[in-house]
Amino acid sequence: MRDETIGGSRETSTPCWTREQAAGIKRSDATVAPIVYPPEQETDDDVHIWDTWLLRNRDGSIAEIDGYRVIFSLSASKELLPGKRHDVATIRYFYSEDGKTWTCGGPVFDGDAFGSRQWAGSALYDDDGTVYVYYTAAGYRDEAELSYQQRIAVGAGGAVTTDADGLSVDGPWSHEILLEPDGEFYEREEQSRGMIYTFRDPWFFEDPATGETCLLFEANTPVSESDNPYDCDAVHEEFNGSVGLAVSTTGDPTDWELQEPLLESVATNQELERPHMIVRDGSYYLFVSSHKHTFAPGLEGHDALYGFVADSLRGEFEPLNGSGLVATNPASAPFQTYSWLAYPHSEELLVSSFFNYYDLRGLSLDDVAGLPPVEQQRRFGGTLAPTLRIELDGAETRILGALEHGHLPLKREALPRLLTEYRLSADDGGEY
Repeated sequence: MRDETIGGSRETSTPCWTREQAAGIKRSDATVAPIVYPPEQETDDDVHIWDTWLLRNRDGSIAEIDGYRVIFSLSASKELLPGKRHDVATIRYFYSEDGKTWTCGGPVFDGDAFGSRQWAGSALYDDDGTVYVYYTAAGYRDEAELSYQQRIAVGAGGAVTTDADGLSVDGPWSHEILLEPDGEFYEREEQSRGMIYTFRDPWFFEDPATGETCLLFEANTPVSESDNPYDCDAVHEEFNGSVGLAVSTTGDPTDWELQEPLLESVATNQELERPHMIVRDGSYYLFVSSHKHTFAPGLEGHDALYGFVADSLRGEFEPLNGSGLVATNPASAPFQTYSWLAYPHSEELLVSSFFNYYDLRGLSLDDVAGLPPVEQQRRFGGTLAPTLRIELDGAETRILGALEHGHLPLKREALPRLLTEYRLSADDGGEY
């Protein structure tokens, strides 16, 4: 297939999110979420949480154990400034019977995980009841100064137990580094330039059509300064995000081999975060989160959920809604939510995220970092955001409305009736 890039084109077997497609990104009634306000009760009183994922079965469905569902979240003490939370990120788990009220079970690991901190991943509840928590090992354990090396790891061997007091996820865990960038399909840290490289966010996925066991992840495509096959301007070369793929030929959740990426965005976007896949009616929907500032010069993207569709796992992915934009924040609150995760429910998609920075009144995120600590804390949500309800029709999507903060229903639980059809009347720069 042909990738239309700046200054020329190239032949590649990997589908590409092109500049021409991304140039069509624009807020619309179908893609702008409602304004978010602080909830009456946050997910947890002691810690801020952000990137969150559900414990899932091999087929991708939400695991339910004795009436409980489980989520995992990156977390940090509320006493820490929000901008420092990534430096100490710890994975905690929470459980709920109704999908609305969540109880914190505590940190998943007991200091034996790889990395000086752990970033996002996914969690598998296997057929025999074994829990596998995939995570990003950021830096190295006990390092004197924070480094940004990223490796894909797993904590295997966990178990879920329940009693009259609730639910517990316990080890012992067997930790293993599963994947590191190879320098050919996936950029190594020493190959990167300008922006931080990425090799993170592992997502377990089993192809319902073939039974193939896969791990999706965020990465970057190596682009040589001296021999650039992409024919793009040098200023765009560092914007080289990709969605990576590894396959387990045995089905073993700890045995993986790197394969070619599923999607590249060279000269378009540097970070395709938290990739995940949904299969509906034979179509494969790939979703990623990305930031306004990670789009290459000349493109105007947003902090948003972006999506693509193909007819198979390795098919030719085309952007949803023409540009890829599925859900974003209003222009008046551009950073109110982030790190979206979509899962199917009946005929809709439900999309969770976390409540990020709000009440900025035109301030940039750089401006926020210069505010007094109390103001930085006040303007950061650090809790689960309202769950979006999205209609999916082929290659088109439309936001229908939203559930309450942190409401994550199971398939068997009916959704509330939509009293009025959600619509936002605003143009690309409008506010409401």
